[in-house]
Amino acid sequence: MRLGMFMQPVHDVNRDQTQVIEEDRETILLADKLGFHEVWVGEHASATVEPITAPLVFLATLLAETKKIKLGTGVICLPNHHPAQVAAQAALFDHLSRGRFQMGIGTGSLSSDVELFEVGGDTDRNDMVRESMQLIQAIWDGEPPYSIEGKYWNVKIEDMARSEFGVGHFVKPYQKSGPPVAISIMSPKSNSARIAGENGWIPISGAAFLHPRYTSGHWETYAEGCESAGRRADPNIWRVSRSIVVAPSDEEALDYVLNPDGPMSYWYRYFLSSIKARKLTKYVAPESHPDPDNITWQEIAKEQCTFGSPETVLDKLVALRDLTGHFGVLTAMAHEWDNKAFCKRSLTMLAEEVMPRFSQHAETDSQLRAAE
Repeated sequence: MRLGMFMQPVHDVNRDQTQVIEEDRETILLADKLGFHEVWVGEHASATVEPITAPLVFLATLLAETKKIKLGTGVICLPNHHPAQVAAQAALFDHLSRGRFQMGIGTGSLSSDVELFEVGGDTDRNDMVRESMQLIQAIWDGEPPYSIEGKYWNVKIEDMARSEFGVGHFVKPYQKSGPPVAISIMSPKSNSARIAGENGWIPISGAAFLHPRYTSGHWETYAEGCESAGRRADPNIWRVSRSIVVAPSDEEALDYVLNPDGPMSYWYRYFLSSIKARKLTKYVAPESHPDPDNITWQEIAKEQCTFGSPETVLDKLVALRDLTGHFGVLTAMAHEWDNKAFCKRSLTMLAEEVMPRFSQHAETDSQLRAAE
């Protein structure tokens, strides 16, 4: 069991943009020092609440200051870009990172971006993701002349190549088989999970965004995709995201999560506004909730956030794993720092006090299951 981080990020729109982006950098630098395996950073073109518009640009600022942490896009919204542009930029970043790059891809879900790039309505964004990755892989595997006609994009370099100078040739990734590809999975029985299984991509389940009772369905659908392609589904590559707050006591953690003026309140109120607009509240409400359409952010926070003392958080993570099934990487959500000392302590306690015991539990449990 490894520890990762998923950073949308979400910030109060009234705060200084330069300051919050620097805080995001500081968060990842701390994660690297604490031994986090990886971080995934989001892409949102038209929302100051999620201000990282180009994750590769942002991550490039961390290359010289980090040592081991793998740097991933979480995600590049493929319908919004020409595949050749993605292929070229991803290959460059793979070289700059000396192979620490993991390429998270997805359809994109920010409503204003969907409108901006005109990929809403009847547009099949999952189909666009499939085609985009086919073209990206063809670019990485091939040489000019290129003459690829797709449903959504074309890749053509036939007449203007000058091979003696590399004109018309693309930079290939540093990693010989290309960077590992991951895809975000949100909705129950997500088609993205099936696509990931069919292509051997890493599945990242958004258990921070929907009730964990649905997360096991992600794995089932992913495994079906793997089976259809004749490959074994490896749970060790499955990432499951979760908001986690660790404090010396349960009371201190609860007070932080439910502080009406704190960053967790802001995050959950923003999240609630999004799911209400999409009429998806039933997917975050407990099964017994009498009126999911009127669920409060406080109710969601109590259900969706893993908070408490190290002992309590460990117990909750064990229960999460029992509910979802075996997964290999816990990706903790990055949240805004209103109290830097508290937030640094929370990440440190998660990495140093919770994860060693959670990893041991997961290893022992897997051994017992294998022996049955």
